[in-house]
Amino acid sequence: MSDGTLSQEEINALFASSDAGGDIGGGGGGGDSGLTTEEMDTMGEVANICMGTAATALFSLVNMKVEISTPQVSEAVWDDIIGQYEKPCVLVKIGYTKGIDGSNVLVLREQDVKIITNLMMGGDGTDLDPEITDLHLSAISEAMNQMMGSAATSLSSMLNRMVDISPPSSNLLDLQDSGDGGGIDEFLKGEFVKIEFRLQIGDLVDSKLMQLYPVSLVKEMCDKITSNMEDDSTSTVDDDAFGGGGSQAAPPPQAAPQPAPAAAPPPQMAPQPGMAPQPMPMPMMQPQQPMNVQNAQFTQFGGAYMMPMSPENIDLIMDVPLEVTVELGRTHKSIQDILDFAPGTIIELNKIAGEPIDVLVNGKYVAKGEVVVIEEAFGIRITEIMK
Repeated sequence: MSDGTLSQEEINALFASSDAGGDIGGGGGGGDSGLTTEEMDTMGEVANICMGTAATALFSLVNMKVEISTPQVSEAVWDDIIGQYEKPCVLVKIGYTKGIDGSNVLVLREQDVKIITNLMMGGDGTDLDPEITDLHLSAISEAMNQMMGSAATSLSSMLNRMVDISPPSSNLLDLQDSGDGGGIDEFLKGEFVKIEFRLQIGDLVDSKLMQLYPVSLVKEMCDKITSNMEDDSTSTVDDDAFGGGGSQAAPPPQAAPQPAPAAAPPPQMAPQPGMAPQPMPMPMMQPQQPMNVQNAQFTQFGGAYMMPMSPENIDLIMDVPLEVTVELGRTHKSIQDILDFAPGTIIELNKIAGEPIDVLVNGKYVAKGEVVVIEEAFGIRITEIMK
């Protein structure tokens, strides 16, 4: 799955593949809403690209494989939605704040919301709460925020403009009790565009996910995308006309360079009759000022200036604390051996019994010694100083 950023060439290729007429656009061509088959095909490709990136975002939240099928686009009314869902569902509203004027609604099944919320909180998706709570609605709003935020990034590439969304709002709605239109958005009371996906999350969820769009918003998005594709095609044709693609036009022949004419001498004033020619005035040179130059003088440093090191200077560091370590011995063990350690385990060292032990100061080996007992404490008697 992509990161949500598509080039214009990739977008054109995707939409070109749908011109042959796929299975997108289950609602037929146009209908009462005025949407054409081309517009529904275009919207199907837009939804396919956007929900592909949204699936990647959902995967990062639930840490489980997420698959979203190719969308089915159709025209619908609210009664069609009620016929597909019997139990209460969760409606998530996402509004566009920049780039697009409008909103869309996602419809999720109650059981799917419980599973997604459980997975987001580190569960296995099986131990579910009996009822939907505010915690579930808050969690699914965050999940939809991540998913639709990624989808908005893909939509920005296709519309060639910045697209941003508002924080989603989630509500639990009993569709059977909303036949009078209460609790639903205004655009859902008339005819709208329904985009239906098959959502699969591992082996836990195999359900339907629906996006509902106002007809006017769909037409605006399709017009903008079609305009961008036409502008891109025109730009490509213009580039080919000027040698941008294929064989390049030969540059026009250039004339052979002509030698530059010699610089003409400055014009001389012709002498007037009865007047002797006057010599050209020479520029006056300023007299050079004398410079005071002297040899550099360096002070001689004799023995009187040297600060001899005296033994008393070590007093400055006499109170610096040092760490003295007595090392009885060392050995090497594998991770498996260390994991097998238990009370009573005997570790053999590399020192022989009776061999002098090492004395280290700040990790540096300085002396050898032998172990002694001073009342109830161990001590070390220095036997050799290392040089």
